[in-house]
Amino acid sequence: MPVLAVIILVVLVVILGTGLYLVPQQQAVVIERLGKYLKTQGAGLHVRIPFVDRIATRIPLRVQQLDVRLETKTRDNVFVTVVASAQFRVDPSAVQTAYYELQDPKGQLRSYMEDALRSAIPSLTLDDVFARKDDVAADVQRTVGAEMGRFGFIVVKTLITAVDPSDQVKQAMDSINAAQREKEATRQRAEAERIRIETQAAAEAERTRLQGEGQANYRREVANGIVDQIKSLQAAGMDIADVNNVVLFNQYLDVMRALSESDNAKTVVLPASTPGGYGELTRELTQALATSKSI
Repeated sequence: MPVLAVIILVVLVVILGTGLYLVPQQQAVVIERLGKYLKTQGAGLHVRIPFVDRIATRIPLRVQQLDVRLETKTRDNVFVTVVASAQFRVDPSAVQTAYYELQDPKGQLRSYMEDALRSAIPSLTLDDVFARKDDVAADVQRTVGAEMGRFGFIVVKTLITAVDPSDQVKQAMDSINAAQREKEATRQRAEAERIRIETQAAAEAERTRLQGEGQANYRREVANGIVDQIKSLQAAGMDIADVNNVVLFNQYLDVMRALSESDNAKTVVLPASTPGGYGELTRELTQALATSKSI
């Protein structure tokens, strides 16, 4: 009797052990009864009928990722390698469909993504592919998500992670960018040179104007000084002829002094007899003034 009891106890333990099963978090279990779908169980401890119910599969509910690498051609006939990543998961409410409808979910998802990329990329130029990566990813996600949704899968996010043209295309793009930058740099240098020339010309014009004003002021002051000198000599009782001689002689001396003090003057030629030469000069100036008045 004790041996029979032990046997019965062992059988009960085995039956109980096979009848109880544990489902972890973020996992679903498909139960079949006699080869036919019975139910889907979520996380927790559950009971099944031994030798009648069986665990057909355990399906993870966490988000998975599939990377797809595809070579295709853009609208401007440039071959590029596009790398896309799809994040997907099983719909908890459609575990039965996801298990029984698709034998290879990742393979099916890869095929849908490749087909969607081959439809989207050829309609764009190479520059548009780089500029509109997010739009392409959104279009692929809508297309693939609608197809995979019929089989109990949710496409959470689709990303275009890389667009890689051939090395020859990269070199050509670099050359084009370098030429454009050099063109812009040349334009900027030409603009800077134009501004420099305009600024220099304006400065020269201003300098000439100021020199002219200074020369005019200088001559005006000289004239005023001569007038004052003439007036003072006339006030001293000299007649106009003597006054003119004195003024001319002073001017003559000033010119000679300027010539002798000039840094550029090397040789100064004076009349043979001074002040006899001055008298000759005075007569010539007086004759020239008289001739101009008579004309």
